[in-house]
Amino acid sequence: MNRISALLVASLAALCAVTAANGATRDEQAKACRRDALHFCIVDVPNREKIIACMKRHLDELSPACRAMFDGGKKGDANNANAASQ
Repeated sequence: MNRISALLVASLAALCAVTAANGATRDEQAKACRRDALHFCIVDVPNREKIIACMKRHLDELSPACRAMFDGGKKGDANNANAASQ
């Protein structure tokens, strides 16, 4: 499980790099999304692209803090998440 946690943290750091538009630090972003990534996207770790796609598919189900990393807290606004990943 420690290996999975380490891979998840590394993947979340990469994920956070593409969602940095909201001004949060990488640590804040990883903390906000770690639980959601483990819940929804564990099978995609450590593939950064798959984790991002998974998180986008579950955008409406993410915790408010994690969702804010993608869309500034605007529930259901997937356009901002798409723009952040490009």
